[in-house]
Amino acid sequence: MLVKLFSLGAILFLATPALADTRFEGSFRQGALVIGRTEPAATVRFADRTLRVAPDGRFAFGLGRDFEGDAVLDITLPGGGHETVRQTVAKGEWDVQRIDGLPDKQVTPDEATLARIKEERAQIAAARATDRAAFEWEAGFAWPAKGRISGVYGSQRILNGQPRQPHLGLDVAQPTGTPVHAAVAGVVVLAQKDLYFTGGTIIIDHGTGVQTLYAHLSRVDVKAGDAVTTETVIGAIGATGRVTGPHLHFGVAWYGTQLDPALVLPAQ
Repeated sequence: MLVKLFSLGAILFLATPALADTRFEGSFRQGALVIGRTEPAATVRFADRTLRVAPDGRFAFGLGRDFEGDAVLDITLPGGGHETVRQTVAKGEWDVQRIDGLPDKQVTPDEATLARIKEERAQIAAARATDRAAFEWEAGFAWPAKGRISGVYGSQRILNGQPRQPHLGLDVAQPTGTPVHAAVAGVVVLAQKDLYFTGGTIIIDHGTGVQTLYAHLSRVDVKAGDAVTTETVIGAIGATGRVTGPHLHFGVAWYGTQLDPALVLPAQ
């Protein structure tokens, strides 16, 4: 049973018979951000990481596009009780497009561009490493901008036989200049106006590794360190970076594992 994540009235359900007070929101599937709830002082481990648990007992973890096997959580209660929760992760269905006969320069960047890309990836990785003891994500996600969906999570192109990075976000097509809001309250950890691939780019941290990304912006209205809310206009839709037309690329991540935004957003 697939359930959208993060509405204030989200229904909790048992993923598998587990500890009496351990419940989960959402579906266990590739690309999902899963929210659990247990006793507030419990210790929860997933994928060799001890998860931060909010005062109300909620915690978050992500299942990447290519996650394989079962999701396994080790939960230790304050009184010493322990249980392992094991849940099968459903596979996603991804669109794959093959394009052959392209000039090499459109497939492989030159040395100078590769050096630039390496430096920019280091900046993004540093932002992704943020680990704040905050839980803004508990309030739920809102659309940063609404419009026609022009790109979906998980799709991939194979250019001249070389697999490209999968598309790890959701694209919203709107004219250049359309305002973009923060999808969740948080703190800006990256704000750049001209990255090679993503152009005007903002990353906002929402605590415990949960972050959102906004790319191809024509305008960046915030800076690193700014606190924002869903009322904050952080920039505007554009066509900067490597794109063919104006749109917002919206991404969701958990400690750098990029997830499917469609699974956390309400219906438009």
